[in-house]
Amino acid sequence: MKVCIGGTFNILHKGHEILIEKAFQTAGNNGRVFIGLTKGKIIKKKKNVKPYEQRLKSLKKYLLSKGYNKLAEIRPIYDEYGPTINEEFDAIVVSSETVDNAEKINKKRKEKGKKPIIVIEIPMVIADDQKPISSTRINKNEIDRTGRIL
Repeated sequence: MKVCIGGTFNILHKGHEILIEKAFQTAGNNGRVFIGLTKGKIIKKKKNVKPYEQRLKSLKKYLLSKGYNKLAEIRPIYDEYGPTINEEFDAIVVSSETVDNAEKINKKRKEKGKKPIIVIEIPMVIADDQKPISSTRINKNEIDRTGRIL
C-alpha cells in the first residue's frame, strides 16, 4: 500500500510521531510512505519555521531510529496538495486539523477522473493541559514535545 502524509514538521513532536506511526502501520511491511515536507511560500504564513534542511534532517533521524528510512520517500511540497492530485496513492493519513485538505485532494482527484484516496483521520494529540500539542505551543515554551506543561 502506498500512503502519504504531509506537514511542516517544524519541531518533531508526539503528534507528528503518532501521525508517522499510523502511516507506516497503514502501509504495512511491503508498503511505502511518501512524506511531503513543506517548503517555499506555503510556510511563509507560519512563524519561527526552521530551514527546510534542518527539518528534513530531524525527520530523517526519526525515521532511521524507527527503522522506517528505507520505506519512506521525503520530497518538498509547495502547497497543500503536493503530488497527491496526479500521483497514485492508496491512503492519506491526516489529523483532525487537516482532514479538510484530504477532502479537497479527493475532490480534485475526482475532477481529474482519478480514484479517491482512502482518508485515515487521527485525532489531535492532547497535551497535559487538554489542548493540542503543536510546534507553535512548543516554540512559545508552553509545553515540551511530549505535551508536558513547562
